[in-house]
Amino acid sequence: MARELLEKTGVTLRDAVADDAVAGVTPRWVALPETVEEVSAVLRACAEGDLALTPAGGGTKLHWGAPPERCDVLLDLCCLNEVLEHAAGDLVVRVQAGVTMGALAGVLAAEGQELALDAPSGATVGGTLATAACGPRAFRYGAARDLLIGVTVVLADGTVARSGGKVVKNVAGYDLGKLFTGSYGTLGVIAEAAFRLHPLPPDRRWLVVGDARRPRELAAVLAASQAEPSAVELDRPGPGAPVAMAALVEGTAAEERARALRDAAGAGEVSPEPPPWWESSWWDAPPDEEVLVEARFLPSALDGVLEAADAHALRLRGSPVSGRLRLSPAGEVTEERLAAAVAALRERAHAAVVLAAPYEGVDRWGPVGALPLMRRVKQQFDPGRRMSPGRFAGGI
Repeated sequence: MARELLEKTGVTLRDAVADDAVAGVTPRWVALPETVEEVSAVLRACAEGDLALTPAGGGTKLHWGAPPERCDVLLDLCCLNEVLEHAAGDLVVRVQAGVTMGALAGVLAAEGQELALDAPSGATVGGTLATAACGPRAFRYGAARDLLIGVTVVLADGTVARSGGKVVKNVAGYDLGKLFTGSYGTLGVIAEAAFRLHPLPPDRRWLVVGDARRPRELAAVLAASQAEPSAVELDRPGPGAPVAMAALVEGTAAEERARALRDAAGAGEVSPEPPPWWESSWWDAPPDEEVLVEARFLPSALDGVLEAADAHALRLRGSPVSGRLRLSPAGEVTEERLAAAVAALRERAHAAVVLAAPYEGVDRWGPVGALPLMRRVKQQFDPGRRMSPGRFAGGI
């Protein structure tokens, strides 16, 4: 009966396989809609049959978040892959959620523009928004929610709602773009998005410091420099290893500004290329890693976070000036070891979130002050708990 409801929508449907698993939970079917209307039809069928659904983009972060309580349908948005409108003169683009960030970058680069999110080429627009992922240059340009100016979403009952740029229908009282960014698919499906763009910088230079002896002080100097770096990142590949730090300078006179940054820092080499670790410094754990933790903190607390990471043998990469690091354990990982490391990080950071881990007993989110409000929002948008149930904090 459930499959018949889905087949009546006319949307391509196939049986799920192990590679379709969401944080270890394999769905029963995979639906591949090609339009917003088909997304709506699938969600209406799921509402009629009480089927739980999880949206998916490139699949690069389906292992992030808690495993869903149930997952009947994986909604694969790979066929919603069109750039709908690029108003180059207005620095605005509107795209479908299944467009990969690499494909979008190619279209924008042809007009000398970019979406400044530093996303991996295989990630999709929808997945980038759903996980609230952002790259090194969030320090200058902001995160995904800051560059988003409009969104089209499909709610749990199949209703299509739009908010922000290119508005046709609004949901009163909510900024849907900000609400759905970082929601892990628990409120509905992001189908389209409109973004504010930036011109491609004419030049880039990196200041690379291989061994930052006083990382907090160095990060503060780099962040406050009149050279105006777009990003400041650090990398420590293991406990006790030197902390490497790099700053990116973009735009006109990048070489001269990078040299001025080096003079202010008193160390480092100016390079036209980033250090080898830069490209993966924000998004993912090293290859084959199953555990990934994100720590968020005030930049002044960096030393304490580094001490906790060293004490628990954690390697790390991320932004000391934006106060966000990604960490993963070096060596063998047990549930007890991960729990102790996360507890130590939470003592020194504002928050430590376990993005990916194979253990159900670890507290992934820690204290969440807004949890009662989040539960009320979930109840309003998804009263039947069919949208990625249990993926978010507090079992939302």
